Amino acid sequence: MNITVFAGAAEGKSPEYMKAAAEVGRWIGEKGHVLVYGDGKVGMMGEVARATLAAGGKVTGIIPQFMIDNGWENTDVTEMIVTNDMSERKLKMAELGDVFIALPGGIGTLEEAADMISWIRLGLYKAPFIFFNTLGCYDKLKEQYDRMFEDKFYEAGELDFMLFSDDIQEIESFIRLYIG
Repeated sequence: MNITVFAGAAEGKSPEYMKAAAEVGRWIGEKGHVLVYGDGKVGMMGEVARATLAAGGKVTGIIPQFMIDNGWENTDVTEMIVTNDMSERKLKMAELGDVFIALPGGIGTLEEAADMISWIRLGLYKAPFIFFNTLGCYDKLKEQYDRMFEDKFYEAGELDFMLFSDDIQEIESFIRLYIG
């Protein structure tokens, strides 16, 4: 199974964030899944890739040429796919993913998550989406989704493909229920 992970290029202020990236990477590698990610070598992105590889997994990095030109690529990946720009990168990450996970991150992570959730909701992709909610980092976002539901901007069941959790067991169960 290909697991596309969106994550920050920063480490965040708490060591728990990097531990979460390592935990997700280990899980992907130990289960024999493939990590699909943005090919960064630093921060949460670099950590999830290193942990996946260390656990015997494969890593597909997808990166735009301008990032390679800046020396930001991770050359230790199993496969590197080079794109023309950020939009093509995101589309390729979506096309390859069977499951989507957003680790803690910044603006880019939120942008990728918002697009993917919208695309799944529109039926362009059929996949579960998990916000890996380390230290409750996505609690306010969950509140916003709840508010949108209360305000009738989406109907019950429309976001059943989405989970907020930092528990690997719960995530595995959710994926099995969703994918089978």
